[in-house]
Amino acid sequence: MIRSIIIDDEPYCIKSLAFDLEKYCPEIQILEKCTSTKEGLLAIRKHQPALIFLDINMPWMSGLELLEVIGDINFEVIFTTAHDQYAVKAFRLSAVDYLLKPIDPEELKTAVEKVAARQVSFTPEHLGHLKENMNPDSVLQRVGIPTKTGIDFIPIEDILYCEADSNYTYIHLNQKNKLLSAKTLKEFVQLFSDHAFCRIHQSFLINLNHLEKYYRGDGGYVEMTNGASLPVSRSKKEELLGKIKV
Repeated sequence: MIRSIIIDDEPYCIKSLAFDLEKYCPEIQILEKCTSTKEGLLAIRKHQPALIFLDINMPWMSGLELLEVIGDINFEVIFTTAHDQYAVKAFRLSAVDYLLKPIDPEELKTAVEKVAARQVSFTPEHLGHLKENMNPDSVLQRVGIPTKTGIDFIPIEDILYCEADSNYTYIHLNQKNKLLSAKTLKEFVQLFSDHAFCRIHQSFLINLNHLEKYYRGDGGYVEMTNGASLPVSRSKKEELLGKIKV
């Protein structure tokens, strides 16, 4: 059993989540249901849970502030939040597990399965990057890349291009090394939609800040600052030219 606590200031959300956990996730043992971060803080100290379901926006103290107060985070965290495009992007950039309200049972099951399989591990580093990325006045500058050994937090400006490999993606960095991520290229296209990235081919997403030269042709190809030559498909040519104002 995974000893868990729910922290949410909306009682009906707690009731709904508890119902779904009982129905779809029998491995979850709910130790306490808290309607404030103050109650949640006391419950965490009392029960020492393995997992908490934590709402972000709450009065008195936010979910992130609660985690700061705790300091030594020795449990997993699944955030719950109402639909907020900016918050969702912050979660994704920080490689943090989250559930959008109203919570989908299948997504709930997947999130719990990750915890049970120890595929996620919330750390103070996660919290620091999530706080940074949740700030609407800051430019999202770092991304968490889940790898086989853990999660690498890297500056987005260091990414030259992303290369699809079936359901995985190679992240090529300007230090001439690369990371293999379990995310698809399509996920990275969505993740970097607010940054200077352009998908030039079914298999390639490039950082325009590292584009050295574009060679015309049927589709043409680009040369990156590390010397890599990447093809441009005919269907992506106009999008690329539009972004580089040619």
